[in-house]
Amino acid sequence: MKNILIEQNLFQEFNAAGVPGASAAIFKDGRFLFSLNCGLANLETKTPASERTNYRIASVSKQFTAMAIMILRHRGAIDYDTPISSFFTDFPPIGENITVRRLMNHTSGIVNYEDIIPPEVQKPLKDADVLELIKHQHGVYFTPGTQYKYSNTGYALLALIVERVSGARFADFMRENIFAPLGMLDTVLHEDGITEVKNRAIGYKKTDKGFEWADQSLTSAVLGDGGIYTSLEDYLKWDQALYGETLVPRPILDEAWTSGTLTDGTPINYGFGWRVEERNGVRLIHHNGSTCGFNSAVRRMLDKKMTLVIFTNRNGNQSHQIADNLTDYILDNNF
Repeated sequence: MKNILIEQNLFQEFNAAGVPGASAAIFKDGRFLFSLNCGLANLETKTPASERTNYRIASVSKQFTAMAIMILRHRGAIDYDTPISSFFTDFPPIGENITVRRLMNHTSGIVNYEDIIPPEVQKPLKDADVLELIKHQHGVYFTPGTQYKYSNTGYALLALIVERVSGARFADFMRENIFAPLGMLDTVLHEDGITEVKNRAIGYKKTDKGFEWADQSLTSAVLGDGGIYTSLEDYLKWDQALYGETLVPRPILDEAWTSGTLTDGTPINYGFGWRVEERNGVRLIHHNGSTCGFNSAVRRMLDKKMTLVIFTNRNGNQSHQIADNLTDYILDNNF
């Protein structure tokens, strides 16, 4: 399969000299089937991309935030149908109708915080800043539960709920309850001045003058919706864990991969941190991530026990397109 993929030149734009890179892999039964690394993790130091390069995976982080909630659910510390006003007592009245479940499957109707950042803000927001912005929004896009609308705000609030229920900082909870138990020792929720990202990829954007530094933005410090840095090597350990019950029992995990529904019973094809669909008769759970200087894609073909992962350190949606092409190729050729 590796030779065929190379011949198809799907990663051609990452293979040129002096360009930001890509790290891609297919896992089968929780093991590397193959990996491919192209380009540079850091243009200034000319460090090549590798299986140990840590990329910011943006919204692919949501599956980990959802897992934190599921761990608390397994421990009996939280109920998915608890209204968020129970955690944020000074939240506007609409919080009575927004539940933890509706945050996780994007049916809350809550306002996207990116759209309401005041123009005078210069310092990167944190999850707590998102809460403060939202508390001054007394309306929602729709009555909670009646529609689906993807929301980064919801996952920032979920991170804060983890903190309030567990009594631990979100980054610490994730390290102690997910990353460390799985041996993901280089994976981190990056906090400037607090944590260091080993083997760090630097983010870039393409301009008329070439590639320029584009590693951080006003939303880069929000953790719950997309703050994780990880590598192919560490993500494999996460993939392995999802075949077992290391973190939560199977019934709890299966719910993450089950489509949520609206109040009228309409399925929304999103579970807890994962998009859910069936393609060519194969159950597929997947997610993309895009942020300043990075884009990523994960496709898990459950019935084949096969996972496709692509991380890149440049702007755009190249990884999403490549992942869809490769997934179709795998399914069409019955690998």
